[in-house]
Amino acid sequence: MNTPPNSHTGGERVSPAHLDHPRGLAAFRVTKLLVGTHLGLSVLTLIAVTLLRDDPAQVSPAVWVRTTIVVASALVTYICAVRAADGSRPAYRRLRIISAVMTAAIVAIIALRGTFPVWFKAEQAVCGALLIALLALINGKHLRSLFASGR
Repeated sequence: MNTPPNSHTGGERVSPAHLDHPRGLAAFRVTKLLVGTHLGLSVLTLIAVTLLRDDPAQVSPAVWVRTTIVVASALVTYICAVRAADGSRPAYRRLRIISAVMTAAIVAIIALRGTFPVWFKAEQAVCGALLIALLALINGKHLRSLFASGR
């Protein structure tokens, strides 16, 4: 038995005609750039943490845990961005939620005194700036209206 394309989404897709609008294409190009940069920076941080693992002043168990979580969430965020750019409403919702949660977590990391080294907080601040730009873009009027139900 053949399954219709995209039947696993329950029909929750944006029409390709709406996705091909120049504003939408540009918005998703920037979205994928921001999320991809965040993912790349997170992977580089994991490499740095691995290289610095023998220096407890630079890499604590909290740094290991946070870095691992960030890489995993950045990867999921990238997958959601790609799927949202393809018209998936559930992926767009997940992109919005995960980005907001990650931004809030970064604010908490930066605000905590003494738990994380300065270099790590600086890296998190850069990731936070990328995510704030992402949040502004994906929560903007154009993309929200594009993914409004019924389109």
